[in-house]
Amino acid sequence: MEHPNPTRFGTSIHITALDGITNVNSLFTLAVFIGLTWNPSDPNNSLISDPKCFPGPDIAENLIAFHVYSFSSFLFSSLIALGLKQVIRIARNSGDPHWHLFTFDMCRVNKSVLRVGYLVSAVGSLCGCGFLMMALVNVAQIKLGTLSCGSGDTYSAVVPLLILVPCALVIYASFVLYAFTQ
Repeated sequence: MEHPNPTRFGTSIHITALDGITNVNSLFTLAVFIGLTWNPSDPNNSLISDPKCFPGPDIAENLIAFHVYSFSSFLFSSLIALGLKQVIRIARNSGDPHWHLFTFDMCRVNKSVLRVGYLVSAVGSLCGCGFLMMALVNVAQIKLGTLSCGSGDTYSAVVPLLILVPCALVIYASFVLYAFTQ
């Protein structure tokens, strides 16, 4: 026997998921802006004692570039998520026959469009996290010494970052792909 209202909370679940994407992206965007306010060329910001470990200007340039790429990705992801929320809210009030494939109590939404939108938004968030991770690698090199220098402090800061963040991104991507196929 089928559940009496299998999609009763469908719209609110989707809107809550989209809210979650935009909230997390907002927190990461705040981190990006805080990172952009930091002056990497300020000598007081460095803990480097060996002059051969000082980073070159290319690392500071990469730091800024990765922050900008990260911001762009998070903004892209959030705008897609906000657009999907608007589509759900507009479809709720329209009765448009083109949205007949996925019916909720409150609205009708094309399931394929919703899935692709979630996937695109998730890819934007994944890219933003990857770029933010690379920016943090550059921050560690600026504050603790370059990776090529062989500083143990730099490696102890960067290695967990390069292990934990990609693992979390793989788990997130797995859940997104699982949700996409269901």
